[in-house]
Amino acid sequence: MDGVDISGHWNRMFEQRVITEYTPELIEKIADLPNAESFANCYQCAKCVAVCPVDVVGNYGPRKLYRYAQTGMDLTEAPELWLCTTCANCLRVCPKEVNMVKIMPAAREQAILDGKFVPAELQQAFENTAKSGNPLGQPQRKRDAWIQSAGVPVPIIKDLARPVDVLWYVGSYPSYHPRGIDAASAAARIFNALGIDFAILGKEEKDDADSQRLAGEKGLFEMMTEQNIETFNKYEWDELVVTGPHELNAFKNVYPKYGFDRPVVHYTTFLARYLDQLKPLLKHSVNKKITYHDPCYLGRHNGEYEAPRKLLEAIPGVELVEMQRNRENGYCCGGGGGGMWMDSFTAKHTTMRLSEKRAMEAASTGANVLAVACPFEVSRFTDAVKSTGNEHVDVLDILELLDKSMRGEQ
Repeated sequence: MDGVDISGHWNRMFEQRVITEYTPELIEKIADLPNAESFANCYQCAKCVAVCPVDVVGNYGPRKLYRYAQTGMDLTEAPELWLCTTCANCLRVCPKEVNMVKIMPAAREQAILDGKFVPAELQQAFENTAKSGNPLGQPQRKRDAWIQSAGVPVPIIKDLARPVDVLWYVGSYPSYHPRGIDAASAAARIFNALGIDFAILGKEEKDDADSQRLAGEKGLFEMMTEQNIETFNKYEWDELVVTGPHELNAFKNVYPKYGFDRPVVHYTTFLARYLDQLKPLLKHSVNKKITYHDPCYLGRHNGEYEAPRKLLEAIPGVELVEMQRNRENGYCCGGGGGGMWMDSFTAKHTTMRLSEKRAMEAASTGANVLAVACPFEVSRFTDAVKSTGNEHVDVLDILELLDKSMRGEQ
């Protein structure tokens, strides 16, 4: 007897299978870029895929990108380059610290420098920011026009000509977008009611450009950073309060590399300090079942989960319910990393928008309000509740909900 035949296709135990079956060149191409070195650390455990919000509606995740590169995909030329929202949920679980928040901007920057494909909507946002100081392409002279609808004084620091306790950085969407203006007006009324000594930059305020950086336009980001730091340094103030998480991330974590190092806080964290003074002002019940969406750049990137919930719980009549994915494992709205300006592009590569998936999750809790704390999200989720047939869910910024309780509006 000559032994047992093990040549069947079912048995590969004794075949020589070595890494040279695959090509390392396209992995190395990305890992050789400054800040993208950790791409080579992936050892294919796939923990990232289970938490990647894009994989929920598509076929994605750092592990898959590594595998695609291993088998012939040049990431700088592939549509996959633009699908990552830099939400950081993969980094949260990765045992090898493969950091897509650094890798994707570096790869995108290289693609832009090499003249590769850039989604048209994103390119338009870049051009608008360079020309007008904001991604919406709105005139700089109208940056503070929204204050006319606030119904309370909104001081402009240049006109005040004195130091203030709080410089409020309003942001582009709260300054120009109709739903953003609603939240900005609510914030102004809250600050006035609390007696906060604040002012805004008005026509001197320009976009923070952090999302543009994450989308690969580092040169544009650096130009805007230089202009913004120069403006901030013209005036005397103690603390910078921002409306949006992306601005928080920019001014707190990125601008210091360019010489700006001043106290920065998101409005939820700021207002949570004033809860004792705020609660007596919340005189009217807002009888709503509310679920709260954790913005990636407020939560995972900057660690703030409790302040928004404390503010919501302080409103009389509110029943707060949680979505299954919340806090550290919160689901992304799809707006980060330049995703705000790539909806039409990403729709071609996913089964539904991330904002639509999240709107469905919010509706499944039985909530009739989806509360948000990021200016990107009001417009994104308002569209998403309509497109998914969940119009009965109102999308409101926490600022709007606090303001409703103060003023007695339902």
